[in-house]
Amino acid sequence: MKDRRQNSTLIIAEAGVNHNGCMETAIELVREAARAGADFVKFQTFTADSLVTEKAAKAEYASRTTDASESQHGMIRKLELNPEMHVRLIEECLNCGIEFASTAFDEASIEMLGQFEVSFLKVPSGELTNVPYLRRIASKGLPVILSTGMATLEEVREALDLLLASGVSKECVTILHCNTEYPTPMHDVNLRAMETIRKELGVAVGYSDHTLGIEIPIAAVAMGARVIEKHFTLDRSMPGPDHSASLEGNELAEMVSAIRNIEKAMGDGIKKPSPSEQKNITVVRKSIVAACSIQKGDEFTCQNLTVKRPGTGISPMRWDEIIGTSSSRDYNRDDFIKL
Repeated sequence: MKDRRQNSTLIIAEAGVNHNGCMETAIELVREAARAGADFVKFQTFTADSLVTEKAAKAEYASRTTDASESQHGMIRKLELNPEMHVRLIEECLNCGIEFASTAFDEASIEMLGQFEVSFLKVPSGELTNVPYLRRIASKGLPVILSTGMATLEEVREALDLLLASGVSKECVTILHCNTEYPTPMHDVNLRAMETIRKELGVAVGYSDHTLGIEIPIAAVAMGARVIEKHFTLDRSMPGPDHSASLEGNELAEMVSAIRNIEKAMGDGIKKPSPSEQKNITVVRKSIVAACSIQKGDEFTCQNLTVKRPGTGISPMRWDEIIGTSSSRDYNRDDFIKL
């Protein structure tokens, strides 16, 4: 996927299902993401009946944060967004100056998002091995962001090959390294896997983060992530599967600000004095000066020459050139040596 801004990381504020099925909460999430400076606010598009069997168990992290006796189907049914809710959220995004996105979890949801003219389609980690789903994603002719939680490199390669064979160009694919545990333990992050994906598959890469805090996505940007996705919520104490592992609004804003600073700090890679430090060169560097009084005709030696600030005279890099020659004039202590 190509970024809208040259050399700028695409920041996706992942609202996900943190609206808890409440439209007012979803709208406030849009506003919070916009205030934080994210590029996109992303939700999730699905129907429980299309996504999961009625008796499917929940993930361990979801059981810890919701009613453990409730099935996965029962939990997510309350978190569906119908088409009218999508329309309202898209309108709010336009009002707030942020772009709308959503992850489709089934083929019907892919079709619905296609009608809303979204900028890209997001493949969640759980659909990486879903052949008919991937083919349907590819048929929409949109850039694709592919999350890779729980996957081996070969599984990622197979999914990418299927997308390419189904009509998506490699330039329109961004693959996100990801770990699906909420929250992800630091020792399981494995940020270097993002570099492996880039080198082995030749695609743009990014990182979908489920750790606590903001340092890991910032590090990912320094390592070359072109897309960052991070869950956020209005309040971590709210009930629901993802709130406890999400950022709150002020933290999301801090993450966005830090990423933008990292982008500025990366530079062009050319080692040279920066404009801001040019003025320090003569102040901090040194010159060859007289260590004591020197008479015309005296030989310059290591005993009568020394090196001191400022750097407005002859550079000490010419020391060997000067030692052993004769002085053409008289010098007092600390005078700059002239040639």
